[in-house]
Amino acid sequence: MNSEMATSKSGADRGGKQDKDLVSRLADAGEEALQRLADLPGGQRAVGAFNDLRDRVDELGKKVRGIDALEARVTKLERELAGLKRKAPARRSAPRKAE
Repeated sequence: MNSEMATSKSGADRGGKQDKDLVSRLADAGEEALQRLADLPGGQRAVGAFNDLRDRVDELGKKVRGIDALEARVTKLERELAGLKRKAPARRSAPRKAE
């Protein structure tokens, strides 16, 4: 049984190394593709647009994550307002004095 564990462990080690190699190769290929794109006519503008798009998507993601907190605050304030309306005595409007 120990030999089975040793075999599976060494297999996992090799698999992890292969995954890292694959990820490294993909990253290198991506960098190379971006470099080629930047070398094309108008490529710099395209790369700049992609970077701007990434920044805007990140910013939008941050704002969207904040919506849940805002909804919770609005719900709490609505409950508080409803409670205050129930507690407040009916106001009598004083007759206006003629000037």
